[in-house]
Order: sequence, then structure tokens, then C-alpha cells
Amino acid sequence: MEWSIKFAYVPVLYGALCLLLLAILYRWGFKKNSFYRYPLTQFLLTEGVGLSFPYKKIMNVLRCIILCGLAFLMARPQLVDKQSKVSVEGIDIMLALDVSGSMQLFDSLEDPQRRIDVAKKEAINFMKKRDDDPIGLVLFGNEAVSRCPLTLDKKMLESIISDVELGMINPEGTMIIRGVVMALNRMRKSEAKSKVIIVLTDGEPTPGDLDPQAALEMAKKQGVKIYTIGIGSEEGGFYQHPLFGVQQARVPLNKNLLYTLAHETGGKFFQAKDPADLATIYNTINTLEKTEYETNIYHKLYDIFMPFLWILIGLAALDVLLSRFIWMGIGL
Repeated sequence: MEWSIKFAYVPVLYGALCLLLLAILYRWGFKKNSFYRYPLTQFLLTEGVGLSFPYKKIMNVLRCIILCGLAFLMARPQLVDKQSKVSVEGIDIMLALDVSGSMQLFDSLEDPQRRIDVAKKEAINFMKKRDDDPIGLVLFGNEAVSRCPLTLDKKMLESIISDVELGMINPEGTMIIRGVVMALNRMRKSEAKSKVIIVLTDGEPTPGDLDPQAALEMAKKQGVKIYTIGIGSEEGGFYQHPLFGVQQARVPLNKNLLYTLAHETGGKFFQAKDPADLATIYNTINTLEKTEYETNIYHKLYDIFMPFLWILIGLAALDVLLSRFIWMGIGL
């Protein structure tokens, strides 16, 4: 293992150290303490009577250490494990999300959430339950785009999923197979024993999409299971027309294709007819078998704030003890 220390807020560290340096220069270079003459004191010093113990220097050094320590903590020190191999229980998962125009429809008049909003919310809920699983994201509409590679940084991935909006890529099409192939390419170097792609769509492939058989061969060669989710019912979805109110729209869902992709790779096909169905489906997929494997985790960070904070608290208590009860009146 290779260990090092980094700071989460480096500019804060530089700024605090500059202020501290200016304070020290002012204290020792410009500030002048009040000076009082007492005849008895001068007589005692002349006779060599007095303390030679450098108490003032000790207090100055102690307080300087405390201030430097505070600057150190403000920058949030972290211990970095540059490359460690850890055993985790999980699988590599790529989410392939349809962002075509029809994903703006909603499927329940009682709960009029757009399909894309429901899909995002349930994907985030699913992700939060998979702490040890690297998860990535592919978006597909009239083209396929890799939005996030496999990662264990769930906060970053949650932010990326939350920011997904229709129109980020051309919504005039549904290139399902291109999305699957893009996800497979992202998993090409995966060393996990279990690999899964979850495809969510509400349509069928647009003319010009890739041959499904090519995607199936790639998936079988890489040992990837494909779970497919068809969102929407046979009756179609609804949308809000600016003049005529709620209108119904029928969008063909190619269930045969989704079933084939899942069945041929050892996965499963689901159909979500409303938001509640989608939540249930993700909970079902969440019961996937987990496999223990060893993977490289780069730049694993450990906050080391508390040990140093307790040290500074101890030094501050020592400062109070010395200045208030032992060397009273001694200051910087």
C-alpha cells in the first residue's frame, strides 16, 4: 500500500497560513508591549535574582503550534490509500436509460410524474442500496452517450443522474441497441465475476439502430446479464397539452426485443405500467446474487480530522493551565 496525506480544501490551508504568518510578523516585528519600571525589580535583576526559565518562549511556541494546527484542520486533512485491493461483495452494473422524447409522458393520472423523472428517482434509490457495487450510466435517444463510467462514488453518480434532462442528447429517436453496446463497451475491462446491464426504455428501436444479435453476442462473450424494463402500458401514456389539457399518446413498446435481450443473456424482462411498478421492479433486481471479488480502489480517502482535533484541544487546555494557574500574566 502507498499512503500519503492530502487536503480537501488546499486554498483554505494557504489562506490560513498566510494570515498566521502575517500575525506572527506583526507580533514579533511591529507590536510593542507596554513597559513599566519598578525600582525593586531593577534592583533584583542587578543582583542576579530572578527566573532564568524561558516560560515566555514556551507559551509563544505552544500558541503558535495551536494556531498552525487550526489552519491544518481547516483544510480537512485526509489519509490517501493510493491503491489498495479490497474484497467487496457486489457486481458491476451499468444503467442504460432512455432519454427519447416519449419519456416526457406520464402513466398515472393520480400520480402525474414524467417517466424520465420516475426513472431517475428509482435509479437513485436503487443505487443507494448497492454500496459495494460499481455503477455506471449510459443515456440513449437518437444516439448513445456514456455519461458516467463504473464508479463507487455514489454521490457523484447521484448528482449526474439528478441532472439528466430530456434534450441533453437528440430525443428524436430510440437507439436501444446502441445504448446496450455502449454499456457493454464500458464493461469490457471489468474483472468482476458478475456483470449486469439494466436497460430502461418506453419504445422500440429507431430505424438505423444496430443489429440486436451483435449486442447479444457481445454480452454472451463478456458474460453480461441484461435486465430490461419496459415502461408504459399498452394503452399508452399521457401528456399535458397547453390548450386541450391532458391528452393520451400511444408509444409502441417492443416487448419481444426486450424479452429476447434479457432471456438470451440470463436476465429478466419487466414491464412497469406505473411509478409503483417501477419501484417494485428495482427492488426485485436489487435481490441479485452478490459475488465476492477483489478490485482496485484508487485514492480511497480517510478523514483524519478527529485525532488532530483532540490533540489541539489538549494543547489548548495546557495553554489555559499554564497561563491562568502556573505562569499567570504571561501572554504573547
